[in-house]
Amino acid sequence: PVANATITPSPLSHQVHAGDPVTLHCSVQVGSAPVTFTWLHNGQEVAQGAILDLGDVDVGLLGSYQCEATNQLGQDRQHMFWALSPDLALEVTPQGHGDTVTAGVYGSLLFLVLLVAVILAWHQWH
Repeated sequence: PVANATITPSPLSHQVHAGDPVTLHCSVQVGSAPVTFTWLHNGQEVAQGAILDLGDVDVGLLGSYQCEATNQLGQDRQHMFWALSPDLALEVTPQGHGDTVTAGVYGSLLFLVLLVAVILAWHQWH
C-alpha cells in the first residue's frame, strides 16, 4: 500500500510572486511500484504524474493543491490503495507590489528631506 504522500514545492515557499516559475513534486514514503499520482487544485483533478509544472504562475493559480497517490495489489483492481497529501496552500503575490511600496516610502522620505532643506534655507535667508 501507499502512505505518507507529500508535496514539495520548488521554490521552497508557499508564497510566490506572479511570474515566478513554480513546480510541485509529489512523493510517497511508502509504496510499491507502480504508483500513480493525480493532482487536485481546489478539489478538482488537474493533472497526472509525480510532477506538476505550473510554469510562470499568476493569481489565477492560487489555492489549495493536493496530490493523490494510488497503487494496486497485482492485477486485482479490488485491492487499490491510495494516500492523499495534506493541502498545500499556494499564495501568489501580484508582481511589483513590493516595488511600489518601496518606491512610495523612498518618495516620502525624499519629500521630507527637501521640505526640511527649503525651511532651513528660508530661515537662513531671513
